[in-house]
Amino acid sequence: MVVALHEGGVFSWDEWAQALSAQVHKPDAAPDGHDYYDHWLAALEKLLAAKGIASSAEVEALSQAWHRAAHATPHGKPILLENDPGL
Repeated sequence: MVVALHEGGVFSWDEWAQALSAQVHKPDAAPDGHDYYDHWLAALEKLLAAKGIASSAEVEALSQAWHRAAHATPHGKPILLENDPGL
């Protein structure tokens, strides 16, 4: 997703590198780096908000919709957002 957004001109690679670096260098970052992808996601969410693409609330609402859709989807079937019983 990050690469696609970069290639689509949403942000430069420098912007992405700075956003990710700010997250992984936070004081509460795990010394062994096991939380790297948590920081990756946080950096992406911050960039989306900063660029006016999606607020934190919008990202959270969509995430919850996908979780509900996943739970409502029978095993072996594709998870579709339309399967969210809350929509």
